[in-house]
This record gives sequence, structure tokens and C-alpha cells, in this order.
Amino acid sequence: MKNQSPNPFSVPGKLINTPFLTNLLSNLFFFAIGLTAGVILCFHYKSFSLNLQVTNGQFSIFTSQPSSPQQLQSLSSPIRNASASSHVELQNTPSLMHEMSDQELLWRASMAPKIKEYPFKRVPKIAFMFLTRGPVILAPLWEKFFKGHQGLYTIYVHSDPSYNGSEPRDSVFHGRRIPSKEVQWGSVNMVEAERRLLGNALLDFSNQYFVLLSESCIPLYNFSTIYSYLLNSSQSFVQSYDLPGPVGRGRYNHKMGPTVNIGQWRKGSQWFQMDRDLAIEVIADTTYFPVFRKFCKGSCYADEHYLPTFVNTKFGEKNSKRTLTWVDWSRGGPHPAKFIRSHVTPEFLERLRSGGSCEYNGRKTNLCFLFARKFTQDALNRLLLFAPRVMHFHR
Repeated sequence: MKNQSPNPFSVPGKLINTPFLTNLLSNLFFFAIGLTAGVILCFHYKSFSLNLQVTNGQFSIFTSQPSSPQQLQSLSSPIRNASASSHVELQNTPSLMHEMSDQELLWRASMAPKIKEYPFKRVPKIAFMFLTRGPVILAPLWEKFFKGHQGLYTIYVHSDPSYNGSEPRDSVFHGRRIPSKEVQWGSVNMVEAERRLLGNALLDFSNQYFVLLSESCIPLYNFSTIYSYLLNSSQSFVQSYDLPGPVGRGRYNHKMGPTVNIGQWRKGSQWFQMDRDLAIEVIADTTYFPVFRKFCKGSCYADEHYLPTFVNTKFGEKNSKRTLTWVDWSRGGPHPAKFIRSHVTPEFLERLRSGGSCEYNGRKTNLCFLFARKFTQDALNRLLLFAPRVMHFHR
């Protein structure tokens, strides 16, 4: 019929015959499936939770329903991806074995928190850093020294890379070697090894004091005495003095100026004891150390001059200018005296403990040395015999 007006109610009927409704029903079907699956999963994992813990210097992110716990890389390398169900730990003390270059290690170790309050209960520790050729030959004596004081110390060993020995699993030295490089006596790479030890030790925020030792060093007091002496000191202990003559100022290279001039040149023992603030400054030094690396070679002996010069020039007021490690140079020559089995007597050890006079926190004292060297391996049995009585290791 002509002029027949369209029926408005006929439109839905036409749509039924189009593909639109088919697509709509398909989408509704998949939406319903997804919604159902989501509801099921929600009820299945409703006990799932994500927690952040901060405990004793380490941060932990974990779920309440973890799969097999898996520790990730710590600050020593970038963190890998982790699933929500895995155990993630961000430790401030990385594994001692890592693949960082010296440059990356020192960069990481030089970071100091601006917020003084720690987000965990921090117990200050002493880092005992052993610079050795091979094993710590007097390890049994040190075992007695450390016994009963877990949590108050950490140990780091820098030995020659060619040394492939290992320590018993129950030893405090087990697994304490750091990635090391070859070191020559009197060379600047000796200082590099010291900085490498400091860098590794600084990664543990709980380390407050840092002691450099050799394999021939012994403690002269028990752990409690040494811990108290170091942690209560208002200064660090880096020996530094001006010495005229060929083995002092005579080693200065004028090419080191103007960064280092002859008036700043100092000499001292390499065996130091320093607090955390100074340790950070040492490894962060990009002004003085490059000059020593370039010009202090051969008979310059950087290990006897870099730290004494740097610390005295930049932080002299924070330094006692003496070392706490006793050494006998009375026999002359390029090396100090060695002590063998027959030298070790209670009387000899007592002389080392109380001989001399020095200043500690502004007061005079006769407790001037906490460590001594150089003791040979054959002296070990007598040291073990006299240590409980003389050094009071069990107190």
C-alpha cells in the first residue's frame, strides 16, 4: 500500500536477522565465563596477602602462601623479576662472592644514608679484614677469640686468587673470602686490596669499625675489651708521621704536586683501625688515590704513604695518628721481626699488652696496642696454650 507509515515496533524484529545480535551474545558469553573464573579464583586465593618486613638490617617482601622460597640477588647486582608467590629478600650485606668490578663495588659502598635512624634494630659490629697470601695461618687462635660473640663481628678475607683452599664448614672463616686480585708487596695494588676489603665490608650497614689484619696478626686482648675500645673511641687509628730522610720524604715524587705536596707527605703503618665515616671517605677518594696510583711506584711504597698522607691532610682531627697493631722494627731492614715458637711466653705477651704510653679519648693510658704481628705458624700451639690465661679469651 502506498503512503503506509513504517511501524516503529518492527525495528527490533529486523535486528534479529542481523549479525549484531550474534556478536553481542558472543561477547556476553565470554564475559560470563571470565566473571565466573574471577569469582572462583578470588575465593581460592582470598587468604593471599603481601607483606613487607624490615628485620635486623634486611628487607623482606613475601607472601603468606609462598611457593618454594627463592632468594634474589642482593645489592650486589640488579634485582631480577620475581613472581608474587616467591620470597624476595633485599639484603644490605650481599654474598661475599659477587661479580662487581672494583669501580661498581666502591660506588655502591660509598653510599651513606641521610636518615640517621635505621629501619631495623642495628647492633654495631666490627669488621675484621684479613689481607693474606693464602689461609689465615693462625685461624685456631682467632676462633677462640671470636667464640661466643656472634653478631658483634664480621670477617672478610682477601687472599691471592691462586689460593684455592677452603676452611671447615664450622669455622668462622668458612665462606668469608671476597673476590680478590693479585697483590705485590709494596705496590699500589696493596692499597687497592685494602680499599676492596673496605668496600665489601661497608656493604653491611651494621659494620661500624674496620680493622685491617694480616695472616700473622694476633689479638692481644679478649673480644669484649677490643670491641669496647674501638666502639667507644672518639678517633680512628691510622699511623701518620713526618719522616725526613730517604725512607720518608725521600720517597716523595714531585710529579704528585700540586694535589699532594711535600709538606703533606706522611708515612705510617698500613695496619689501620678506622670508623665507618672515615672508611667511606677512603673508598670514595677520587682525588688523592689516582695521583698515588700514577706516581707512587717502585720504592715509593704506596701502602706506607697513601693512607697516612690522605687521612692526615683531609681528616687529621679525627685521627689519633697511631696504630693499634704492635710491630717490632728494632732489628732494622725492610721487614719487621718475626716471632717463632720459642719467643712466645706469658711474659712476652704481657709486655706487648701493657708496654708504652699513649692517649685514648684525651687521657693517658698504657693500653696502646690491641693486636701484634708477625707471628709464624709454628708459634700457634704456644699461643693457644697461653691465650686463655694471658688474654682472657673466655671472659
